[in-house]
Amino acid sequence: MAHNLSGYHRALDLFEGLVAGVPRDGWDAPSPCAGWTARDVAGHVTGGQFLVRALATGEPEPDVNSGPARFVPGDVLMSWRAARKECAASLTPDALDRPIPFGGLGELPLGDFLEGYILEPLVHAWDLARATGQPARLDPDLVHHAFATAQVVAASLRAEGHLAPPLPAPRGADEQTRMLAFLGRTA
Repeated sequence: MAHNLSGYHRALDLFEGLVAGVPRDGWDAPSPCAGWTARDVAGHVTGGQFLVRALATGEPEPDVNSGPARFVPGDVLMSWRAARKECAASLTPDALDRPIPFGGLGELPLGDFLEGYILEPLVHAWDLARATGQPARLDPDLVHHAFATAQVVAASLRAEGHLAPPLPAPRGADEQTRMLAFLGRTA
């Protein structure tokens, strides 16, 4: 089965561009994620690459939520690029067809999961942009897709304590602002 991972790769490219734009002294800045710095956000998304690789290979999944800065020691951009490269190498056609558990929804092929996984690097790209004073405008196409995914996965993420309660979006808000409010963020 062929998988369209272009959105996934575009979200990773966007995130990487923001990582590259963080000033050397910007990694300790607080982020919109309670208790996390910009380095923690970058570590969480970098750890997500190790998580995807584990799903592709059947290895144990790392905990990407506890102490996420451990995934980006030293040079954050270099750590990110190395993790991304290792993950990409694991995404063979067989790995993309591999069924993985998807919470209470059963199993789905890894490639299908990655088509929706853009939510993770996309929303954390916004978090990183906000934490480090970079432009926080996201690709509207990716936002549209990610918002649809968020509506499917939010309840279980909130139940696990990984997502804040939704906030009201301002009247007439654009889709990015509505998605961020749904995810508990004030744009």
